[in-house]
Amino acid sequence: MRTALVIGTGLMGTSAALALSARGVDVRLADHDESAARTAAALGAGTAGVPDEPVDLVIVAVPPAHVAASLADAMRRGLGRGYLDVASVKGGPRRDLEALGVDLGHYIGTHPMAGRERSGPLAATPDLFEGRPWVLTPTPATDTEVLNLALELVALCRAVPVVMDADAHDRAVALVSHTPQLVSSMVAARLEHAEDSAVRLCGQGILDVTRIAGSEPAMWMDILAANPGPVADVLADLATDLAETVSALRGLQSADDDKRRGGAAGIEDILRRGNAGRAKVPGKHGAAPKPYAVVAVLIGDQPGELARLFADAGAAGVNIEDVRIEHSTGQQAGLVNLMVEPRSDATLTAALRERGWALRQ
Repeated sequence: MRTALVIGTGLMGTSAALALSARGVDVRLADHDESAARTAAALGAGTAGVPDEPVDLVIVAVPPAHVAASLADAMRRGLGRGYLDVASVKGGPRRDLEALGVDLGHYIGTHPMAGRERSGPLAATPDLFEGRPWVLTPTPATDTEVLNLALELVALCRAVPVVMDADAHDRAVALVSHTPQLVSSMVAARLEHAEDSAVRLCGQGILDVTRIAGSEPAMWMDILAANPGPVADVLADLATDLAETVSALRGLQSADDDKRRGGAAGIEDILRRGNAGRAKVPGKHGAAPKPYAVVAVLIGDQPGELARLFADAGAAGVNIEDVRIEHSTGQQAGLVNLMVEPRSDATLTAALRERGWALRQ
């Protein structure tokens, strides 16, 4: 791939353009908001403006509701040899293109499974897709050349290609992306009118659950409006679980021993099912999840402390597999949870104690 045109210079389009430009591809940028295209160009994503000659690949990075119209217009104008979109929903845009009578041979639907809570070109980064799954949804009509161009794009962005049926993709993202966004927002909404004294008790659990609730509503309205059926199906199943959990909790309140036992069994069931589902979530680098030992270190909130902690762990010859930080309420201190291989637990614990770190058992 020598040339590309990115239509839509928000987070996804600009990130792809930055990655391609960094690897020598001549990228042109177009957006209905010309200032967004100029901003992306100023960031080094490419050159603003549609080229005079057809490019190798046209990348449409607009909201799902506008994908089909943007693709159909680009194809009508002959802007490229191949065309793809990066919208988070795949079945609807493909059916819209079919209804418009577009030749699907030169098109493939794709979806990089990456993103941020922020949007727009200023939120873009060239490494946004590195190591992330990038779904490709070819049909029997897809030309081999177009599939190869899509695979080259994925490789240049250092993502991992995954081939799926478009409708299967939409059901999958409803389960693992779209529904979690709504659930996170619903939990966070409970805090809107909560007493300040209650909110001050927030710990790492509520931070984890509500992190994505900070996402931009307009962006998610575009996504959910394009995939409402599959999301509603998942929420309906979740509503059944929720109703049963409420009933079980009411049972735990009862003075009747049988109802309390039934309630306890119901709560234990949902917790165990949650354990089983969580165990299926891929671990580091997409591999099977692994159990890690946790070394909890008390740390002051001052410059250089994290760097010193990581340096001491490195000096001990221990690789940090993951890290979580819990901040203390009302104190300039926190708890850094270092996840390490179980066999490294004792080595790291001893090394950090020797270097004067306070560890929590």
